[in-house]
Formats: sequence, structure tokens, C-alpha cells
Amino acid sequence: MRVVISGTHGSGKSTLLGDFVASHPEWHVLPDPYEDIDAAADEPGALLFAHQLGIAASRLLEPAPGPVLAERGPLDFLAYLSAMQSLGRAIVDSELIERGYELTAAAMHSVDLLVILPLNRRDAISIGESEDLELRDAMDIALLEYADDSDLIGNATVTEIAGDRDRRLLLLERAVREHRDASVAS
Repeated sequence: MRVVISGTHGSGKSTLLGDFVASHPEWHVLPDPYEDIDAAADEPGALLFAHQLGIAASRLLEPAPGPVLAERGPLDFLAYLSAMQSLGRAIVDSELIERGYELTAAAMHSVDLLVILPLNRRDAISIGESEDLELRDAMDIALLEYADDSDLIGNATVTEIAGDRDRRLLLLERAVREHRDASVAS
């Protein structure tokens, strides 16, 4: 089983992933692709997001030793590219978006469950102004739109999870269990 946890920066992905793996150590974790690149000093930009999209896509296509839980998938970075373009922050070449779309669609065919952590006020996840709130909001909108694109997400079951930390973990565990039960039944 392959599960991707998606959301904009500061949406609670790392916390949810950590909480889930603490009680399910048998899962193989794919960390945020940002950890796999040497770009710590780089400002977020189209090329950095495209690079991370490639990493996220390729690792989802690799064989896995068991159940996989990925923090971010290629859909996240396609949404960041779209957000950068919509905010007028970068001239994102249409070929880059098209290639990103193709890579994302190919990788998403290996994903069973896509968990989206949408922004909302009731979850009370706050981040500082230095975290680029405008990009955060624009990416969230783009991600939710892409998650509705059946050509892009393939057969992945899409689940939006919201609530406090405990509720998010409960909902993720329920979604994984339900997907696993449905797979066994068919």
C-alpha cells in the first residue's frame, strides 16, 4: 500500500506522518523530497519545485519493501509550480508544467491513498509571516483543484483530513484501514 500525505507548507504533514509511524513502525517512510536535495540556502522557486517534483515522482515508482508513507508527492510540487505562476512570481514554462503533469500522473498511478491536509482556521496551525503565507494559500488552492483531476490522480482514493492532532491521526488510521479492507474484499 502506498499513501501520500499532501499539503502546503505548515499544514501538519510532518506531525501527522510522525504520529502515524510512531504506532505503525512497519511502514517505510519517504521524507519530504526537500531533504534529498542540497538546496537549504535556496529560495523556493520554479526550478527547485520542479526538481522536488522529479524526486517525489521517481521514488513513488520504485519498488517498496512494504507499505509506504510519503511526506509530499509530485502533486504538491505541481501545485507549487501552478501557485508560483498564478502569483506572477515566476515565468513557468508551459513545457515544465506539462512535463510535471505527465510525471505526476505516471507516479500517482502507483498511489493507493492520497491524504490532503487542506488549510482551515479550525485546525489552528499557525506559522510565521516569514513562511510566505501568500504562496501557502495559493498552493493550497491549486492542490485542492489538482486533487479533483481524475486524469492526474489515477485510481488513488483521495481523503481530506482536518482537525486537531489526535483527530487527524484517527482519520488517517481509519482511511488506511478502510482502503486495506476494501482491497482485501475485492
